[in-house]
Amino acid sequence: MKIKRIDVFQYDLPFSGGVYHLSGGRTYTSFDATFVRVTSDDGIEGWGESTPFGSTYVAAHARGVRAGIEEMAGQLIGMDSRHVDRINQAMDETLVGHLHAKTAIDVACWDLFGKSVGMPVCDLLGGSTNQRMPVISSIHGGDPEDMRRRVAAHRAQGFMGHSLKVGTAERDGGPSLDAEKIRACLADRQPGEFFLVDANGGLTVEHALRLLRLLPDETDIVLEAPCRTLRECQSLRRRTNVPIIMDELATDDDTIAHIIAGDIADGIGLKISKGGGLTRGRRQRDLCLAAGMTMSVQDTVGSEIALAAILHLGQTVPSQYLNCVLDVRSMVSASTAKIDAPIFDGGIVAPGLPGLGVEPDLALLGEPIATYGN
Repeated sequence: MKIKRIDVFQYDLPFSGGVYHLSGGRTYTSFDATFVRVTSDDGIEGWGESTPFGSTYVAAHARGVRAGIEEMAGQLIGMDSRHVDRINQAMDETLVGHLHAKTAIDVACWDLFGKSVGMPVCDLLGGSTNQRMPVISSIHGGDPEDMRRRVAAHRAQGFMGHSLKVGTAERDGGPSLDAEKIRACLADRQPGEFFLVDANGGLTVEHALRLLRLLPDETDIVLEAPCRTLRECQSLRRRTNVPIIMDELATDDDTIAHIIAGDIADGIGLKISKGGGLTRGRRQRDLCLAAGMTMSVQDTVGSEIALAAILHLGQTVPSQYLNCVLDVRSMVSASTAKIDAPIFDGGIVAPGLPGLGVEPDLALLGEPIATYGN
């Protein structure tokens, strides 16, 4: 099962809603995706994906993914693809940081590992809970009634959770408009639904406090990634009883350990490419479980291959600690692979096939833009 060849593919994934609006005036219309195919010496293939949310979300960008793979690939040829910890060690010894570049290779190795032993990746990550996982939508910022309609549209598709983007500049309405957006989106709330208010690090402590004070006391929400720094988030946590989830600032094992030790948050948003793949995601899952913290398992954005990795890691989290998983398919209008993962009865389960359970569309992905090994 030694790595013989690493192929790299690139494809632009259009945002399904036209323009995605994020706090701070950030907008996105498409996402530059990188796909990796790792082939072993006995011909088994594994696939992985890394799709950063542009270059202004976290410290990651698409060309950096491909440059990082180029930097590391030569050191991985000839290694046993199933020795995922050693693969990650080799990547770390070759390239410091750049976890988004390491993700696609790591996920591809897990896919290859599962296929080689005839087991789904979730079984290799610790075993499936065999329970449907709640799916969360991603409701980008906009007019309050428009956001309400988009929540309703996702509800009709079976989504049980909704991530509402806030962070309106003062000149455009500030905390008052953000509060109006939240009230509109919660107006038709159904039993069992979960609402997460996500600022993507775009709020000051003052903005966050003003926003929360404009909401009725009984408003049942979780606040995700409210501020830019851990210090600001910690300050806010001390002054509100609204649960806080860390996302953009939970970048790796070290920061998650720091968040736990400082009691800075109640939960973590585990984004696979942000955290470096499934090997690190497994470790970060266990840190959170040991601390009694809830999780949502997501990725920044992506297609079916990224979704498969999300589902297999999410499937190993006990249901009482799993808030939701993100169906990244709903964010883009291109399909890069076949996957048997429908949303039904408000939830989703990981594919039961060996590996990730995806069949990439090679006609869509085209020829590799880079190949390492032979």
